[in-house]
Amino acid sequence: MMSLAPPRAHPYLRGMDHRSHFYLSQAGRRIEAPLHAQARFAIGDVVRHRLFDFRGVIFDIDPVFANSEEWYEAIPQDIRPRRDQPFYHLLAESEDSSYVAYVSQQNLLEDSTGGPVDHPSVPQLFETFASGRYRLRRSLTH
Repeated sequence: MMSLAPPRAHPYLRGMDHRSHFYLSQAGRRIEAPLHAQARFAIGDVVRHRLFDFRGVIFDIDPVFANSEEWYEAIPQDIRPRRDQPFYHLLAESEDSSYVAYVSQQNLLEDSTGGPVDHPSVPQLFETFASGRYRLRRSLTH
C-alpha cells in the first residue's frame, strides 16, 4: 500500500496550513484532510468500479475528496461515499464509451481481467502496459 501525506503527494495542491490538517486546492478551496491517508491503489493501476460496470486506469489521486459540492450532492445519499478517503481520477471505459471518472477508494476493486484499458488518452499519459498495470510516461515524471 502507498501512503499519501497531504499535500506533497498530490501535484495539484497549492499550499498547506501547517497549523492544522487543511490544505488548499488549486481552486483555493480549503479542504480538511486526515494527517495520513492510505491509498490502496497507485497511478497506472487498472481498477474496476464496485457498483457500476466500468473499469479504468488511475492517472491521479486526491488524498481526500476534492471535487465540487454540486458533484458530491448529486450522488444518491444511500451510496454517497465518505469524503475522508482517497479519490482517484480514472481514464475509464464502459461497454460503449470512454470518459474520465472520479471515484472514491471504497468503490474501487482490482481489475481481474488483466487487459489494457481502451481509452484514447492512455497513450498521452502512459508508455507501456505490463503485468496488469501501466507505466507513466517518463516525460511526465520529471
